[in-house]
Amino acid sequence: MVTTVSFTFIEFDEIVQVLPKLKMKFPNSLHLKFKETNLAMLQQFNALAQLHRVDQLTIDPQGNPVVNFTLWKYYVLFRLSHFNMQKINETEVTQNDMIMAERLFGILAHVASSELPHYRVISILGDARKKQFRYLQETKGKKHGIVNEENNDSKRFVGENTNRAMLNYTTRDFYNEKLEETKEKKKFCKIYIEDLVKEATEINMKKEALQKLWPQMFIELVRDAVLETRNKNSYMKFCLQQIADQK
Repeated sequence: MVTTVSFTFIEFDEIVQVLPKLKMKFPNSLHLKFKETNLAMLQQFNALAQLHRVDQLTIDPQGNPVVNFTLWKYYVLFRLSHFNMQKINETEVTQNDMIMAERLFGILAHVASSELPHYRVISILGDARKKQFRYLQETKGKKHGIVNEENNDSKRFVGENTNRAMLNYTTRDFYNEKLEETKEKKKFCKIYIEDLVKEATEINMKKEALQKLWPQMFIELVRDAVLETRNKNSYMKFCLQQIADQK
């Protein structure tokens, strides 16, 4: 049974893409090790929240500048608190560590949730419900003893604080892809709106021109009608001839 997964000389952004597969392939407790993976920002740890269980985390200082941040361990404990992590860099996690992590970064999650657009909050809450449903499906039908053993897992799996769930990580490639997609959408919308404005302007100009010409046109229409019907017999013959020509 695999309980330790090591990543060496792999960009963290590349690792993020395989985390969902890692979660499915290794559902048991994991000890994750990172060496020369370019872990450089605290928010990169947000990506690990999607895993099933992480009991230990080892970040080698070599090639991972994030360890130069004094508070990086506290951020890990705060963001991944639903894992009840036991060790970080071979050091036991204490209750005082958890309390300090909450004091340092608790406000961060609140700010993140309050600043997010409403539709994003709904989306994230939806993902949380999906996780809970999947967990219930997985434990359905299992023996009582097994379920009791997995109580802690359920806490890890579905207990991720909603505010913390707002703290996500987007890889550079994904961000650039979304940025390009947004630019294309903006370009399309701009062209579409410009075409609508142009069409509306042309319609309005034609309407104004018609309003100016209509009085004279109406007079001419009435005059022509009077001239055509002035001689009733000639007009009747003309109309009959038109009908005959159409047959």
